[in-house]
Amino acid sequence: MTSEQDSFDLIVLGAGPVGENVADRAVRGGLTVVLVEKELVGGECTYWACMPSKALLRPAQAVRAARQVAGAAQAVTGGLDVQAVLDRRDSFTSNWKDDGQVAWVEGAGISLIRGQGRLTGVREVTVTAADGTTTVLTARHAVAVATGSDALVPDIEGLRDADPWTSREATSAKEVPASLAIIGGGVVATEMATAYLSLGSTVTLISRSGLLAGMEPFAGEAVAEALRKQGATVLLDTETTRVTRTGEEVAIETSGGTTVTAAEVLVATGRTPRTRDIGLDVVGLKPGDWISTDDTMRVEGFDWLYAAGDVTHRALLTHQGKYQARAAGDVIAARAQGTPVSDAPWGKHVATADHSAVPQVTFTDPEVASVGLTAAAAQKAGIRVRVVDYEIGQVAGASVHADGYQGKARMVVDEDRQVVAGVTFVGPDVSELLQAATIAVAGEVPIARLWHAVPAYPTISEIWLRLLETYGR
Repeated sequence: MTSEQDSFDLIVLGAGPVGENVADRAVRGGLTVVLVEKELVGGECTYWACMPSKALLRPAQAVRAARQVAGAAQAVTGGLDVQAVLDRRDSFTSNWKDDGQVAWVEGAGISLIRGQGRLTGVREVTVTAADGTTTVLTARHAVAVATGSDALVPDIEGLRDADPWTSREATSAKEVPASLAIIGGGVVATEMATAYLSLGSTVTLISRSGLLAGMEPFAGEAVAEALRKQGATVLLDTETTRVTRTGEEVAIETSGGTTVTAAEVLVATGRTPRTRDIGLDVVGLKPGDWISTDDTMRVEGFDWLYAAGDVTHRALLTHQGKYQARAAGDVIAARAQGTPVSDAPWGKHVATADHSAVPQVTFTDPEVASVGLTAAAAQKAGIRVRVVDYEIGQVAGASVHADGYQGKARMVVDEDRQVVAGVTFVGPDVSELLQAATIAVAGEVPIARLWHAVPAYPTISEIWLRLLETYGR
């Protein structure tokens, strides 16, 4: 075993989208930066999550959209070409090769070291390569942890021995199983149920509660109804008690007395931080725990340690992690250079939006797009709210967009401040409505001013006018 040593202004553990953005912003701020990555540069989102999952979902979405428009519907005479869908998915992951991502890192002036990085002291990281070679890195200013999260496999009897799929296997599968049982009711569970139904699997979804918990109740209800109409069996308020694999079949026993059999079982019950083997104990933190930070993404109790992305448990979404990363990279550079730090709420160097303006899209059919607080969350926070609902299908633009358009919008208004606290849309293609809602929530745009943001006619965005009219002027 040989050992080398090098120093940089900033060391970043994890070269996924979050780590890349921390590094990029710090380099733009004049610092020298090294990324440490043990797997593929580009991370979970690029190879096993956001991009491949959406690539699997999009072809069927396009077919369904055509079938909802008379004239176009008659042109749809066949089903999906499953192999073409998988091949297109592979193109988005670059066939699980990271050459393009590595080229970007090098072009951005960021150094890269491959291997398992562990904190071994204050501002010190030791990287162990696959061949056992170690490199000791020292940071002149900061270390940032952006190692992401792994799928959580719960302690259900027999589950781990049944060789279950997680989101990684679901998004990278080379063949479509004849049947798929999914344990979970969140975003991954519902999206993969939607995808594999369209690819020809018989799908059973088993959720211990309803679907899409934490969102407006009507969102999960609409998705459950749609999945059933598409042919899925959806078991709600149902616990999985035991899992057994026998040959080519998996048996899933439930609290309702039903035993579900399938070729594969997908576990989609949440995430766990990828912090077990990065040396947290060396600096007084607990391995395997989430890492708590302030809004500049600096770890509480440290002046040199930062974290961003899933490991912070603030908002487990790639776009939100990249938002945190931009704040972290900029503030690390500012503190290193001795330039002013803007850390007041909504300042340049803070991730204020994590608390009240997080946008999220669930790419089911129908789509669910939301930002800010649900009505229940707003009330729990002590906000005096008024809830305004409207059927999106009654908007002229929606009726043009799809025959028999079905969807719902909800606007949650903070009555005391007269601003929008949250918005939820459910329906075809509502993801494209979300940025306007995000601006309204993050910008705290007064209701009175929103009346002057005139939506073009006839577009689905006219839903904003209908919500305001329902609210009253």
